Amino acid sequence: MSTLKLTFWGGVGSVTGANFLLQDEKTNILVDCGLLQGVAGSAEENAKPFPYNPAEMDFLFITHAHMDHIGRVPKLVRDGFAGTIYSTPETRELAEIMFADAVKVMDMNEREGKGKSLYTTDDANKAMSLWKSFVYDTDNTLTSTFSVRLLDAGHILGSSMYQFSHNGKTIVFTGDSGNSPSPLLRDTEKITGADYLIIDSVYGDRNHEPKAERDARFAEIIQETITAGGALVMPMFSIERTQVVLYELNNMVEDGKIPAVPVFLDSPLALKVTEVYKHSTDLFNDAVQQEIKGGDDIFSFPKLKIVHSGYESQKVEDIPNPKIIMAGSGMSEGGRVVHHEMNFITDPKSTILLMGYQAVGTLGSRIQAKPNSIDIDGQTLPVRARIEMISGYSSHKDSEHLVEMVSDTAYSVKKVFVVMGEPKSSMFLVQRLRDYLDVDALYPERGKVYSI
Repeated sequence: MSTLKLTFWGGVGSVTGANFLLQDEKTNILVDCGLLQGVAGSAEENAKPFPYNPAEMDFLFITHAHMDHIGRVPKLVRDGFAGTIYSTPETRELAEIMFADAVKVMDMNEREGKGKSLYTTDDANKAMSLWKSFVYDTDNTLTSTFSVRLLDAGHILGSSMYQFSHNGKTIVFTGDSGNSPSPLLRDTEKITGADYLIIDSVYGDRNHEPKAERDARFAEIIQETITAGGALVMPMFSIERTQVVLYELNNMVEDGKIPAVPVFLDSPLALKVTEVYKHSTDLFNDAVQQEIKGGDDIFSFPKLKIVHSGYESQKVEDIPNPKIIMAGSGMSEGGRVVHHEMNFITDPKSTILLMGYQAVGTLGSRIQAKPNSIDIDGQTLPVRARIEMISGYSSHKDSEHLVEMVSDTAYSVKKVFVVMGEPKSSMFLVQRLRDYLDVDALYPERGKVYSI
């Protein structure tokens, strides 16, 4: 019987940079090829040559379209990868949008002397030419020894878990597993019968607020900011978080839970992503599909204003408060939200609301710490605005539900590799899986080859 090997080239020691290699004597399979983000030296690390020969890789499977899972795919192609890339159709469509945005940002940074671009539009286009799609819950033969089945991860639109079969062994990569039940998407599918499990751990050491508490807190923060006469600034992730918050605001306005005040969606990337969501409603959960069939435009409501140009974005400041501003990026690392934060972080009537994971070292993380003053774009500003955090809108499973997901396959699993989390989060989950489920869980080493 052939030997199966697993190597972790990314996604270990940090939340980001997912890149895993599964191989036997004849076939090399990569799962994800993402950017390292939000840590010191990430730009230099992303620019380094790959620790394997891209030309020798046969397949690349993409779990979903966040940049920490796809951001180095065009570089992989530029460096010699000529195999086949697989994902769901929705992930492919979102990836094409994300690559175009990434090239634009990298080109701008290079012109401003902030680093060399990792790849070009031609590299991204070549990657897309190698890209094919699978749908959920079908068995697909890859080689004489490998087959694969896609499971719905429930994380963002089109997100997948990959269940590989190899000579009687079942190996499952969760990618990022979703925070089910999601306001929009279907629940994460159950994993059963896995021999080896590679699991994410962003929230491996903590739990989210309950849904009712989360929703009530969101409405309360909005109402209190409106009453104070301030601006509510929300740094937004373009994929999933923006669409979920638009949906929640739509419901709050329709149900009279919050007054209708101007809401500015200030993210060209999020607008493009939302269009993909609008024509992929078959992946939404049953309740949302029924709302849409009933005639509800779930991503639109009175006083929602779409901001297109940079000039329009700058003029949002002049619109009288109270108002709500949704702008990219989600961790405040670049994007239009930065100038909104600069404008309102000094205003005691305003609120900056963080609605997702803030990687260590990012501006979002520094804001989350609620300092007395903060440096943004070379300016030192006093922090007078209210700083709030709601983790329950995260699209990642929390510690309790990660354990629950593993429990479904605890009877069969021989080893659980805990990755894609900060070390303390991953190690906490490792110990919890050992204690609660009596499974062999470990935190793998980067570059070490594991025979499975």
